Amino acid sequence: MRRTASPFSLIVLGFGTFLLVLAPMLAWYVEPRAAVNPIDIDTTAVYKGTGSVFDTDKIATVPDQTITVTQRVRGNVAESEDSGNAVWDVITTVDTDKSLPAEDPHDALDYVPHRWVMDRESTRPVHCCEEKPYIEGEAYLKFPFDVQKRDYRWWDNTLRGVITMRYQDTKKIQGYTGYRFTATVPATKTGTRLVPGRLVGLEDTPQVLAEEWYANHGLELVVDQATGRVLYAQTGPRRTLRAPGADKDAAVLLDSRKIAFTTATQKEAVDQAEQDSGQLRLVGRTLPIGAGVIGFVLVVTGIVLVVRGRQRPGSSELPQPSLTM
Repeated sequence: MRRTASPFSLIVLGFGTFLLVLAPMLAWYVEPRAAVNPIDIDTTAVYKGTGSVFDTDKIATVPDQTITVTQRVRGNVAESEDSGNAVWDVITTVDTDKSLPAEDPHDALDYVPHRWVMDRESTRPVHCCEEKPYIEGEAYLKFPFDVQKRDYRWWDNTLRGVITMRYQDTKKIQGYTGYRFTATVPATKTGTRLVPGRLVGLEDTPQVLAEEWYANHGLELVVDQATGRVLYAQTGPRRTLRAPGADKDAAVLLDSRKIAFTTATQKEAVDQAEQDSGQLRLVGRTLPIGAGVIGFVLVVTGIVLVVRGRQRPGSSELPQPSLTM
């Protein structure tokens, strides 16, 4: 009589097959859908540095000032859910020790509110939901997921335009390795501002529409490869005023060689990057590999048990006695 396979062997074979099917699904289906930008973000980045700042009380540029840049990013959950995109409201303030602490960000030396809308998966800008300004490029505030060793088009909100962040090498921030990108911005006219003529050397003109110019001594961004989160940011802004049509700066509003993430901001960014990239690695690599290996072992074991369970006892059939005369 043939023996049938035991229920246990069939369970082993079925579970192993399930794990083999699950492994590619985790890597190719679940992991890409886990790599999405949040809609409920609430984070603050603080930059510190020194430089020259225009003092409105003294009507003059004052050197060697401590400069604090605070960037608050909060997700607008309601508009994000309505649009299907990530809608982030951003407030950037620039302060000196004179304007800190400020109960109201409007009291800062400079106050810039704006909104960034992006595709949750690709991080590319989406133009909707009262977005302001019209942001372009591949990245702003963060890079796309799965950052590559290539140049990226980065939105510079002061320039109101796109610059090229060039990949340089890797760099460790608080012991965590990221991709380093750098760029500079040549002096560029960004707009106009109504000011007293004497600020730009026109003593006989009460009011003049002065030209606003912006340059950057050097930007440096260190980015987490898996999530695109910025681990470290450094900027060297120079903002000036010129008389209409002039080719030289007449007044310096802000000039610093280096304003960079504080240590606390770096640590917070690294902690979040480790957590997020760890979750992506778990879903996209660790679990699929583990499921695949265990599934293969269980399938092989299940097949062996099934084959053995169906074999006939002994040598499959008893030998027939020979006939003799």
